[in-house]
This record gives sequence, C-alpha cells and structure tokens, in this order.
Amino acid sequence: HAAAVDSATDPQRPLSAAGRAHAERVAAEAAARGIKPAVIWHSGKLRARQTADPFLRACNPFAELTAVRGLQPTDPPESIRDVLEAESRDIMLVGHMPHLPRLYALLVGEAGEGADFPPHGLVALQQVEGEPPERGPWRVTEKLR
Repeated sequence: HAAAVDSATDPQRPLSAAGRAHAERVAAEAAARGIKPAVIWHSGKLRARQTADPFLRACNPFAELTAVRGLQPTDPPESIRDVLEAESRDIMLVGHMPHLPRLYALLVGEAGEGADFPPHGLVALQQVEGEPPERGPWRVTEKLR
C-alpha cells in the first residue's frame, strides 16, 4: 500500500495526502504501461483498499475488487502463493510489508526476503512454465516506484 498516516493520528491508518498522490501517480504509470489486472485483491485494511482504488480506476474499471485472506503483514506467503499458482487471471495484490517482499522472494526465488521489493511501489510478475524450482516460477516484467 501507499504511505499511510500513523496509528496515533488515526487508528485505521488511512493513506496520507502524499500516499494518495503517490498511488494515483503509480496507477497512471501502470495504466500507461498496459498493466490491466482482471482482479485486484487487497488485504481488507483501509489503506490497502484506498491504494487499490486508483488502480481500479486507471487500469481496469471492470476488474473485480475483493478483500482476500492471506495478505496481512504477518501472513505466511505460501498460502497466497498457492492460490496465485492455481489462478489463470491477471491479479493485482495490494498488501503490506513485510508480507509482500516475502511473497515476492518466494515467487521469484530470490534470497534475502525480497530485499529489492520497492516500498510503496509496484512489481509486475509473470508466471513462467518449466523453470527450475530454485529460480522460482515467476519473472519480473515491470517495477514502478
């Protein structure tokens, strides 16, 4: 998700003004690059939903927008990986640190818990058939910050 206010300001932690502007900018750039998810899954937290909304508007207003289990900060990344690998649709995930970098590392076979995952950014992955398990079955196609 994009930058949110701290919990002392608002316990629900909505996006800050800068976070909203950043999400809008990244969504516009994603749309310009042809990113068009059929489904947008978010964690259900307000800040994740508020981050997902600009992508829905900019990239595919007909996408299915849904809160799903498995995208919370401390959820094990293996559960959502298994769901993704069974999907054939283009899916966007909007979640939290440290979960998303861990999922990223698991999918692409990267050591270091997704050290190069861009905070408040976007990483587009494509599933690749026949890759050795140690390299991961997914490849990075786009990175936006």
